Amino acid sequence: MLLRKTVLVLSLATAALLASTATATAAPAAPAAPVAAPVTVAAAASPVIVVGGLSGVAVAYEPIAARLRGDGYRTFIYQLPGLGLGDIPASARAFAGYVNQVRASTGAATVDVVAHSEGGLVARYYLKRLGGTATVGRYVSLGSPQYGTYVANILAFLGLGSCAGIVACQQMTIGSAFLADLNAGDDTPGAVRYTTIRTLQDELVRPTGNAAVNDGATNVLIQAYCPLRVVGHLGLVLDGTAYTIVRGALADGPVRPNCIAL
Repeated sequence: MLLRKTVLVLSLATAALLASTATATAAPAAPAAPVAAPVTVAAAASPVIVVGGLSGVAVAYEPIAARLRGDGYRTFIYQLPGLGLGDIPASARAFAGYVNQVRASTGAATVDVVAHSEGGLVARYYLKRLGGTATVGRYVSLGSPQYGTYVANILAFLGLGSCAGIVACQQMTIGSAFLADLNAGDDTPGAVRYTTIRTLQDELVRPTGNAAVNDGATNVLIQAYCPLRVVGHLGLVLDGTAYTIVRGALADGPVRPNCIAL
């Protein structure tokens, strides 16, 4: 019962488990829905690795991966070891091996990273502490608790102790030793282009400003451009507007979200 209770609470409070959504097709007689303009991706563009979040199974990231493939990117999905419940630096070391596998299989010198939630911390630790800046060209995070989240801290208030013993959750609490180390010094080392994307309706990263980083990153708040757009934490990998920001970041373009993208 304790194990079931732990899994249930983590799923509700800190997990990034996503659900695939069906794609709707407009009737031929109806006006075409506004969508983002297509882009042409050069054949030499870096492969893109989509990094999952806490308890995020790989299949849950197929929607954003499919968008990327549709835009011509060679796209891979990285599911965190043990669904991300364990030590984040250990997950980052495993991710380093995966990056090398992708580079070897594609012949690419560098990859780009699109990371959701905890995945953004895993990828950023790889960049900052494991020499990843030599193999990554662009880093895009979606709702990553770069400076921690009170949602992790509040589990103690619910009577579950320190994150019910879940190491990654402990490391994502505001003021944790892990985050103090990760955020010491330059937030954006190397020649990597850093972009963070966040939403005011993020129910898992509170305060939402903690999803941004310093030192030259492009930090995008969706509602600063699209005030009426409602996007939750899990929706960041499904939302059309969020995707137009991701696509622009991968193309080194200006921040021009399509507020009515599907």
